[in-house]
Amino acid sequence: MRPIFAAFALALFPFAAQAENYDIDVVLPLTGTGAFIGKAQEQALALEEKLFNDEGGINGRPVHFVIHDDQTNPQVSVQLVTDILGKQPVVIMGPSLTAMCRATMPLMTNGPVEYCYTPSVNPEPGSYVFSSQIAQAGLIETVVRYFHARGWNKIALIASTDATGQEGEKGIERAASLPDLPGMTIVEKTHYNPTDLTVTAQLERMKAAAPDAVIAWTTGTPVGTVFKALAQAGWDVPFAPGTGNLLYTFMHQFAAVLPKQLYLAAPQGAARGEGMKLDPRVVAAKKKYYELFRTIGLYPDTGAETVWDSTRIVVEALRHAGAQPTAQKVRDYILQIRDFAGVSGIYNYEKSPQRGISGHDAVMTRWNGEKTMFEAVSQPGGDELIAR
Repeated sequence: MRPIFAAFALALFPFAAQAENYDIDVVLPLTGTGAFIGKAQEQALALEEKLFNDEGGINGRPVHFVIHDDQTNPQVSVQLVTDILGKQPVVIMGPSLTAMCRATMPLMTNGPVEYCYTPSVNPEPGSYVFSSQIAQAGLIETVVRYFHARGWNKIALIASTDATGQEGEKGIERAASLPDLPGMTIVEKTHYNPTDLTVTAQLERMKAAAPDAVIAWTTGTPVGTVFKALAQAGWDVPFAPGTGNLLYTFMHQFAAVLPKQLYLAAPQGAARGEGMKLDPRVVAAKKKYYELFRTIGLYPDTGAETVWDSTRIVVEALRHAGAQPTAQKVRDYILQIRDFAGVSGIYNYEKSPQRGISGHDAVMTRWNGEKTMFEAVSQPGGDELIAR
């Protein structure tokens, strides 16, 4: 358990001495293969906690995130969430990755509200479970549509054997078969275990199929294994990994072996550069968001973005749920949102049940190592491509 700002609560939030904290339990992968994203999320929550409390907290009570490390392990996630449920919370934030969220979702049939920090699950409409960010299928379709627009119609796919890779593979097969994308075809498909140390054999099969582009849909350090194999083979090909890898720390860690043509579908908050036609309210939200991160000398990436809007929406729901908030009141407040301006787009839970935004809000980016930025190369949804 890792409380944020606990040692400095009185100094940062003067009203903490008069009002009891409003604790919100958060489950993140601070260790294990998902630690790279969990650490980014923890950092974002620290900034967001201060922001909420500068605004007066939740009806005068200081917001306090109590963070639990699930070690990137579904069994640990279930145990942590089971323990948290014993306190009868109104909401639980997280977990952050597909397998962990899937493991805990069945525990939420009658509440509390669980807002998973992953786009890769699909909760039942009207349920107590929500999924952060654009659905994985929408992100994948953005990649495939962009590749088609560039004339890269022959795709090779390498997917990890875990839950993220399996869902990604299904999404890529679906997107490649869309009737308005003629000529798209998967010329080679292969798999690897996230713990594998090399994928040289799989890469040779893909290379032999002469694809125009490669998609490696997985999250975390396993993508680095593919990067290394590409570099060792000297293969320069347009390459797209999963959006969960859209992290500055990840790019720096694998800088020596990053593909020269590295593309990622991104939410609007992480995409930078000129030419994007965004709603003015989203532009204003992004400006404030970036200003907050500049106070700690960083640019926000998808790790921060997966928690930012969803956490703010939950806190807004708690603020409007009255003196005795319940899971049902919080859920119902979120479900009725039709026009919430976040850093990732305009949220409408009627059009996009349980998540608020869709693939139409995704932007295609290319990693620009010289400028150290995820540079937008398309409009939201992939239309009106920007020449680069």
